[in-house]
Amino acid sequence: MIRVVLVDDQPLIRSGFRALLDLEDDIEVVAEAADGQECLALVREQLPDVALVDIQMPVMDGIEATRRIASDPTLAGVHVVMLTNYGMDEYVFDALRAGAAGFLVKDILPEDFLHAVRVAARGDALLAPALTRRLIDRYITQSPRVLSGSGSGLAELTSREREAVVLAAHGLSNDEIAHRLVISPATAKTHINRAMTKLHARDRAQLVVFAYESGLVTPRSSS
Repeated sequence: MIRVVLVDDQPLIRSGFRALLDLEDDIEVVAEAADGQECLALVREQLPDVALVDIQMPVMDGIEATRRIASDPTLAGVHVVMLTNYGMDEYVFDALRAGAAGFLVKDILPEDFLHAVRVAARGDALLAPALTRRLIDRYITQSPRVLSGSGSGLAELTSREREAVVLAAHGLSNDEIAHRLVISPATAKTHINRAMTKLHARDRAQLVVFAYESGLVTPRSSS
């Protein structure tokens, strides 16, 4: 059973998402919150698999709540997925840097929303490679401050792991990485998982962030 905490300051949006989730036999909404501070308290109490968190909220915003969840070792099993509106994308990369596993736009199709929750619960974020590409094109290229990492952790990676990380940072899925490197999808996943372990990345989203901050990948470079 996938346990979910739903966090949004708009009751109508929360009730809509909950109505979808409650119809699923393998998903249970264990708590709802209206702000980031309440979110933190409920996440610590309930230890959900997924926390669906709005970015802009009163008291404490979703990015700060995500940062605190990601920095708490006791909450390592909680995958935070940010909820955002169109026109708020400037916050998305900050959310990923804070530790979010991915993000969803609020007008997502119901079937895509449910699929994303299941994907996040498995720890397979980033949620959509196509959205990763859009973020790279639009935000990383406009934010040189995120490229200031020392890259000291790169020495831990094998050459194959580096190749896999570069491709992941360009938005490729494991299947696409496998095709590009002429390896099996299982091997591609192994390379990504080992890289995350060596670089202490919570998930794929954090791995992508590291790739840019360390200088392993530069905006608009070729893979």
